[in-house]
Amino acid sequence: MNEEKDMADARVILAGYRASIDNIDAALIHMLAERFRCTKAVGVLKAEHGLPPADPAREQQQIARLRQLAKDANLDPDFAEKFLNFVVREVIRHHEQIAASNGAAKAG
Repeated sequence: MNEEKDMADARVILAGYRASIDNIDAALIHMLAERFRCTKAVGVLKAEHGLPPADPAREQQQIARLRQLAKDANLDPDFAEKFLNFVVREVIRHHEQIAASNGAAKAG
């Protein structure tokens, strides 16, 4: 009987953790959407002024900054860097698309 109560208690605790994880996942999605809204505006600005889609110096600064933030938050800095690299690749892809559209709009 005690084992059943322990299992039931564990399920309640697990449900609480999962609810928190679900809330965090939702917040992450909303934060990423806001980030991409801002980077889209950057892409448009770059395209309008003929600036390149990628900025390697900025990317290196961001990697260093996020690695430090990760260390301060007790998160694996390598993971943080991999995550940022994934996001930056997607941003650059969007910027390339915006630049190509801007060139097509200017030609048309």
